[in-house]
Amino acid sequence: MKNIVFDLGGVVFARNPQRCTPEFIDFFAFVRDPQMPLFWEEYDRGTWSLERTKEEMCRIKGCTREACDRFVEQAIALQEAIEPTERLIADLKAAGYRLYVLSNMSREFIDFLRRFPVYGLFDGEVVSCEEHTVKPEPQIYRILLERYGLDPAQTLFVDDRPCNIAAAEELGIRGQLFDAHHPETTCRTLRGMLL
Repeated sequence: MKNIVFDLGGVVFARNPQRCTPEFIDFFAFVRDPQMPLFWEEYDRGTWSLERTKEEMCRIKGCTREACDRFVEQAIALQEAIEPTERLIADLKAAGYRLYVLSNMSREFIDFLRRFPVYGLFDGEVVSCEEHTVKPEPQIYRILLERYGLDPAQTLFVDDRPCNIAAAEELGIRGQLFDAHHPETTCRTLRGMLL
């Protein structure tokens, strides 16, 4: 294995639940659903603006625009690196692996995450809002493979959604499901495989 590809949300970055109010957690409960709602998928795809996405969220959630603005601001600002994954990425980099990002992520979120030191360890990235395609659509995986000349048989993809892993495996990429609730467990498994 030469190339390790990481999803971002729930794998490299997350919000600390202890810093989130019950109202905030309830508002964003959809992010843990097996299928993302259309409005968020289009936001990640880069075809819906944040403004349009907020309008739809207010309609669906039945909340004021002020509340929606506050929750979205918090959703971005509360993102932090997941420590076990951050350590693993640094160790993989030191061991000579090529590291890549493959993520469904909207413009405002990715601009914030790119500021973290761990992001600087990646050798390349494919982000949905910049490609106008989202996982698990095959096109986003093909973009990654072609852009960086990756051999699927030498590439491992780490993601917290089974459907995204299955789509990668259809293209010959090996998958490792990440347990977002117990990141240490998956990171320990990956260390045993790769280091």
